Amino acid sequence: MVKNNFIKFVYSLIIFYSWSLSFMIMGMAQRNETVMVKVGGVIDLTGMVGKMGLSCINMSLSDFYLSHPHYNTRIQFSFRDSHGDVVTAAAQALELIQNEQVQAILGPVTTMEANFMIHLGDKAHVPIITFSATSPSLSMLKSPYFFQIAHNDLAQVNAITSMVQAFGWKQVVPIYVDNSFGEGLIPSLTISLQQAYIRVLGNNLLGRCCNSWIDEDVDDGST
Repeated sequence: MVKNNFIKFVYSLIIFYSWSLSFMIMGMAQRNETVMVKVGGVIDLTGMVGKMGLSCINMSLSDFYLSHPHYNTRIQFSFRDSHGDVVTAAAQALELIQNEQVQAILGPVTTMEANFMIHLGDKAHVPIITFSATSPSLSMLKSPYFFQIAHNDLAQVNAITSMVQAFGWKQVVPIYVDNSFGEGLIPSLTISLQQAYIRVLGNNLLGRCCNSWIDEDVDDGST
């Protein structure tokens, strides 16, 4: 399912740039020239989301041009590794804009990374496209150069609230991981639960170091 979403996203990106440059292509058609479109990517290649995203982007790009060999427009990706660091992500995005002169940047994984890169995109008039940052606060920035492909947290909290109501629970204790995904979800989830007259008895915060033993417990429980 996740791979399908990545593939559909990249297909849409390719079609968008092919359409936007159609007049240029028509002018060069008789000379059979190839129009290269530079697109940058800032992805955390140390994490699962980044690795999966890079793999799916490369596969979808290859599949698209195999199915459409007559297209003169060719997207040329230049990827940079953010190493999961906000400052590094912003620096890599700036390098792509200034040195590579990319026409769009995709991939800021977290909300914090996206926040920094949105301002860079606004100043340089370069679209920033994220497929994983889900905080509703990003939508509130009203940037004409920012595209949030993934559903934001508001689309998830209503489903969670409905599930709690289905079980007839009147009090809950949200448990979340100490990262941008967990922190971004909790405020919206708390409001949604309270609007449904469900009492929130504080929050239980798990440190990032807990991820490994949670994964081990899940694996043990499934065997």
